[in-house]
Amino acid sequence: MARAVASGTRADVALLAVSAFVAFAALALPAHLRDPLAATLRRTFIAPLVTLQRNAELGRTALVRHDAETTVRDSVALRALLVPELEAENDRLRRTLGLGHALGWGFVPAEALHSRALGEEFTVTLTRGSRSGVRPFAPVVAAEGLVGMVETVDPTMSLAIIWAHPDFRVSAMSADGSAFGIVKAHLGSVPERYLLELSGVQLSAALAPGTPIVSSGVGGVYPRGIPVGRIISELKTSEGWARTYLVQPAVQPYDISSVLVLEPRRVVAGVQTVWAGDSARHRGPLPGDSVLHRSGPFVLPRDTVPDVPDDSTDSDSTSASRSAAQP
Repeated sequence: MARAVASGTRADVALLAVSAFVAFAALALPAHLRDPLAATLRRTFIAPLVTLQRNAELGRTALVRHDAETTVRDSVALRALLVPELEAENDRLRRTLGLGHALGWGFVPAEALHSRALGEEFTVTLTRGSRSGVRPFAPVVAAEGLVGMVETVDPTMSLAIIWAHPDFRVSAMSADGSAFGIVKAHLGSVPERYLLELSGVQLSAALAPGTPIVSSGVGGVYPRGIPVGRIISELKTSEGWARTYLVQPAVQPYDISSVLVLEPRRVVAGVQTVWAGDSARHRGPLPGDSVLHRSGPFVLPRDTVPDVPDDSTDSDSTSASRSAAQP
């Protein structure tokens, strides 16, 4: 094996020496002999090498171009996947701006950060705290309706429970005021876990599917008129003195991102002119925003602020003691 390698090396050296000798000899030839000889070599011995080099260059160029085109296609595909998500996020932001414009005053804007920890899937961390005016038991709302309630407050952030939390309660009624009850999370099977229940409705009130449900304002924690959801169907329960209904929430968990926290003075003043019982029917453009004219965000004209009914019973907080302890 070593002999074969040594023999091949000597042959290569000999070939190199012959090639160098021929090259120097060709350089020494007169011009009228050197040029025809060079042309003959290019057409015979060198032509395959030139073709091989050209094909190699073409292959390299094609490979580089393919990589560049693949990168461009992947970038375009990624942007195409992100476009619907970005459009949805922009739409939610516009609706939140429209809600803030409709409220006009008495709220604190915040971002809602979802937790992936076990047992905290029904709570969100808000990026505003007591320094911004957030208080415990303050309602948290979005353009579509009620999100939840602030539970604990720190100087720079706060923790809120959303409507899917087992401790969530809100006094509610039908938009026309014909039926009243308590809305809470529906603790059913997994497909129905993210639904609500309207319980304690009087037997005389038969609510049809699609009936809008809003906060009733009883108790003073949630002002009257915030959309909570819509009736899906009646649930069969063992209670013979009242009806219970399954409710589709107005705000879906995956839409909870930009929210507004209502201040106590806004709760006292009321928000009935903002949603007017049915947010789906009242959509308008935010003045000065041409994009909003196309997308139709949630905005309502503000009329005179109505008086909130003075109710002594407190049934829309997580417990009566919490409301009593509220400053």
